[in-house]
This record gives sequence, structure tokens and C-alpha cells, in this order.
Amino acid sequence: MRNITSNRRLYLNVLPFLIPLYLLFLHFFPIPITGDFPPLYNPTDIYTVNCGASGNLKARDNRIWTGETNSGFSLTEKNEASVISKAAKPSPSVDPVPFATARLSRFQFAYKFPVTAGQKFIRLHFYPSSVAGSDRSKAFFSVKSGGYTLLNNFSASLTADARGDETVSREFCVNVKQGEKTLDITFTPTASDPDAYAFINGIEIVSMPDYLYYTSPQNGGFQFIGQNNIFRVETEYALEMVYRLNVGGRFISPMEDTGMFRTWDEDDDYCVKLAFVPANSSIDLKFTQQPEYTAPPDVYRTARTMGNNKTENMGYNLTWVLPVDSGFNYLLRLHFCEFQLEIREQHDREFTIFIANQTAENHADVISWSGGNGVPTYRDYGVMMESDQGRKKRQFYIQLHPNPDWRTRYNDAILNGIELFKVSKFDNSLAGPNPEPPPLIQSASPKNYDTELVAIVGGMVACGVAVWTLC
Repeated sequence: MRNITSNRRLYLNVLPFLIPLYLLFLHFFPIPITGDFPPLYNPTDIYTVNCGASGNLKARDNRIWTGETNSGFSLTEKNEASVISKAAKPSPSVDPVPFATARLSRFQFAYKFPVTAGQKFIRLHFYPSSVAGSDRSKAFFSVKSGGYTLLNNFSASLTADARGDETVSREFCVNVKQGEKTLDITFTPTASDPDAYAFINGIEIVSMPDYLYYTSPQNGGFQFIGQNNIFRVETEYALEMVYRLNVGGRFISPMEDTGMFRTWDEDDDYCVKLAFVPANSSIDLKFTQQPEYTAPPDVYRTARTMGNNKTENMGYNLTWVLPVDSGFNYLLRLHFCEFQLEIREQHDREFTIFIANQTAENHADVISWSGGNGVPTYRDYGVMMESDQGRKKRQFYIQLHPNPDWRTRYNDAILNGIELFKVSKFDNSLAGPNPEPPPLIQSASPKNYDTELVAIVGGMVACGVAVWTLC
């Protein structure tokens, strides 16, 4: 950021030559990923269930999924009425494991897993088109576990169609108390519809480190946005992961996580203005503020910033918009790491954070929080998203704005990662409404040439800045 004028002139001169070389390098020589090394965390309990299948099968990412026969868990069902369904014409883009088979029933059925005490991930995987011979639009059901309602009157087909996806995966967090030996997951068709049925393609149960997302007894809690009291995620609550984003970076698969098989999506669809994406793949991260398993290293080696144009930066907010269910409290975790070499001292880059249109931090300073360059850290916030006149969804805004000259050396902001969790209500429910059915006929909208041109140019500039930063 020093000598901005000369650096920018050099950057503009070499940009046309560096971009093709940089993209070619990334294609043929990808940066080493965490999946190539031993995991940073080894779960006590791991179940990957390929529902409806027998024997063990390997998924495309080399994970082994267990069939329902001769396994360490049990299946109970009313009237023994469940059946195994196989996808008639599975999509080539969908991994056959665990999506080629499903367990289906018009009556209640449940899986029972022997587990140890502690906090667990529960992941449920659905492929509506795998229910051969059944009307996919008739699958409405609830899912309960450990006294919590995870889903209610849930439609996998409506959810998949609304998002334009073929499969649906949901991730939850629950706490298994001391003395409890099993974790049950119960599927119940919606009683009000005689034709309703329940189905499931895959189930994961994975232990997590104590108090990774829950608030430890030694922790006094954290800021509850817009409220006078603090926020704590007690073990009596269940959580649903709504978004987990590698800001400015690539998709991180479950096998590349730190041992908990979490998925980290790209943030392009949620960032209003695709800002600069600096990266530093060679930085030696120092995990002095948090355990190394908190997030994959790649989360902290990429980010979004606003760039070097001070005048432009002061005129807008770096913004993410995340649609969420209304009427719930949320746990928001923001991941930070200063990896650009010029940001080393406090007040080098100080900015303001707005969450849900309210001020969360007036003096956000990553160096002050972490203690130095290359040190990952995160900040947790509790957020209440009240019901909005009967609307199913509300927009959850995360906005960053640079502070003025007299507060900071560089008028800029940075963010590396976002995790957003829905917190269960007092009735132990996480269930939200189904999305509206898509319209039967959708007219094609004309292409906006100007928008496409801006997106292309913006992508080239962002890529060029990444190269400039590495150089």
C-alpha cells in the first residue's frame, strides 16, 4: 500500500502478462491443501451412513460410507414398512455415494447410534430424484433428534428446486449429555397428508471439539447485537449451520477440512460488490489465539478487501447479504487474519463492522485482536432476527466500512471467513418454513451486456491484485 502511485503504474503495465500465467499456474500447480496431511482433529465418533445400501462404498472424494447391514447402529421402524429406493436415472453430476439409494417410508422410522458424551455434528443428505416410483413432491416430513426438532414438514424437493440444486444437505449441532449412550434420529411423515412419506439418503454423525461453537463455562459470553445483555450458546441449544463461507477463496471440500468434514463454500453469490481478493499462500500462520482446527488454513490465506482507492472505499460498504429464516437468534462467527505484509501494527487497518444494520464494532482492528500479522482470530456475535410481518425470510447484512484517516493508516477493511448458525428456540425447534414453489414458467431475461463486462473486468482486476500481493 506504500508508494501507491508507482505500484499501481507497475501493476497496470504487467497485468496483461501476469494474469494468463497466474491462471495457468493455479490450474496445473494447485496450492497444497489440508486434505493432503493428517487431520488436525480426530473425532471420537464418526458415522457415515449410506442409507438403503449394504456394505461399504467409497464416494468420489474417497470417503468410505457404511451400508445399513452389519453396522454399529440400528434401524427401528413402525410396521417394518420402510423400503429401499434407488435412483432410476441418477444425474452424472451427483455422487452415487450416498445419493444413489435412500430409505423411504410412509410411517415413522429411526436410526439409533451408540455415541460418547459431547457435542456432535449431524448432517442429513437428501436427493429428491432418488425416490424412484414415488412422487417427489409428496415427501413432507419432520426430523427429530435428542429432543430437538431439526426439520418440520420439510420438503427436500421444494428446497432443492428453490436453490437450483439437485441435492440438499443440512448440518446441525447437538450436545449429548453425560450418561446418554445413544443418539436417535427420527423421521416422521407429515400426518396431515395421507400421501406424505419420509426419506433419507445419507447421515453423518461426527464429534467436534468441546466448545468449538458452544460457549464454555469459563467464557463470559459475547456481544448480543442491539441488546443490553450478552449472548451465550449453551449446550441446551441445538444449532443449524446456515452459511459457512471461505471469503475471497475457493470451495473447501469436507476432506480438506481440519478433521470434522465441514464444507466451506465460496462467497461470490453473497458479496454485493466483488471486491479485491488478496492472497498469501506462503505465509506461515501462527495459531496463538485459537486452536489450529478452528478453520482450514486456506480460510486465513485468502480474503476480501476494498483495495487502494481511498476515495472509492470511503464511499461504500463491503457487504454480504445472507437470506435467513426470521424469528430466530443467530450465532455469527467472523474469521480474520492479516496476511498482507504492510499491515503489521495496530491502526494500520481499522474499520467499522455493521451486523444486521446495527453497529457491532467501531474500531475493528485485526492486529489488535490477534497480536500480529499472520495470526488467525475470530469474533462471535449473537444476532436476533425478529419476525417481519409474516415474511418467511429476512436479509442478514454484514457490512464493513473503512475508518477515516485520523483513525487508521489505510482506509480499508478485511474479512476472511463467515460462519452463521441458527439457534434453537425455547421449544427446542430449529424448523423453518419451506420455500415457495418456483413458478411453472420462467421467461428468460435479456442479458445485460454492461453488467457482464463489469464482472469480467472486475474479476481480472481482482486476480491481478492477488498476483501483485504475492509478488
